[in-house]
Amino acid sequence: MTPTVLILPGWQGSGPEHWQMHWVRCHGYAVVEQNDWQRPRRGDWLARLDETVVDTPGPLVLVAHSLGCSQVAAWAAFSRHTARVQAALLVAPSDVETPELKEKLPGWQPIVRQSLPFRSILVSSHNDPYCREERAQALARDWGSHWVNIGAAGHINAETSLGDWPEGHALLQNLLKE
Repeated sequence: MTPTVLILPGWQGSGPEHWQMHWVRCHGYAVVEQNDWQRPRRGDWLARLDETVVDTPGPLVLVAHSLGCSQVAAWAAFSRHTARVQAALLVAPSDVETPELKEKLPGWQPIVRQSLPFRSILVSSHNDPYCREERAQALARDWGSHWVNIGAAGHINAETSLGDWPEGHALLQNLLKE
């Protein structure tokens, strides 16, 4: 059975030009919608992901961006439904432990650093303003993720003009095949 791909946008959601929304339009992937994209409450976001996992039949693959990466790690630490997830593509995690983001995103600290119970790839950029390269590499190591650095791509979002980001979709396709 082909897994269902669930898209997990980060803080403030992913606008129409974000590669995640391109993937939704082009490939029919489902977005895990949140009640409040502007003021993300950790418990609410984790509960919504858990509900979506329970309510979606068959195997799943998660595609998270930014705060969505921390959401996946925190969710995987408490959920009884992680066996439903075959893999995760984690793109441009935000370092919510920095003073700037800690103030803007209260309740998301500390970042859960235990190994994920499913295969994962963490994609980062060496000039991401929300997560230093060394920090992204450390998160990949802690989460047991294969780390891929794609060079100078900022926060790997709509501002970097990736369009439908075919290189990222190729990474997802590799996860779906395994």
